[in-house]
Amino acid sequence: MEDNIYQDRVEKAVEYFREGHNCSQSVLLAFSDLYGVDKNVALRLASSFGGGIGRMRETCGAASGLFMLAGLQEGYTNPSDKAQKNENYRLVQQMAAKFKEINGSIKCGDLLAGNLEKKITYISEDRTPEYYKKRPCVELVRCAAQIWADFLYKNNIKLPKNDI
Repeated sequence: MEDNIYQDRVEKAVEYFREGHNCSQSVLLAFSDLYGVDKNVALRLASSFGGGIGRMRETCGAASGLFMLAGLQEGYTNPSDKAQKNENYRLVQQMAAKFKEINGSIKCGDLLAGNLEKKITYISEDRTPEYYKKRPCVELVRCAAQIWADFLYKNNIKLPKNDI
């Protein structure tokens, strides 16, 4: 969307990833200020979700960052508030469906397909030109951030519904 006021945040997410932040950090950080979340808190919170959660190749980190944003927007704090809990889960499922529709999966291992090393390890790879050539992560970060930017824009959301 050309007039999407959040479009610059999509490119900011990509920039964060190219700077070396993980996929989850990049998506969350691009929007965290809208929710009053300190940059360092956002970075620490999302740090464990890169590489499909701790590099285990489970749920895509970019998608996890998207789901964290859904929690900031529609999350609940009162365990008795079933309506808000359901609204949060509805939004997460809506975001997951959109991500899957575009990318085919929300699972890191599926998205990386033939680009995975044989053994899962906790050792991160250096961000070399070869890294970026063989992995779709930049585009997955862009996709997740675009989904969130579009959600905010289409729903004319400027601030989260709940006080944080």
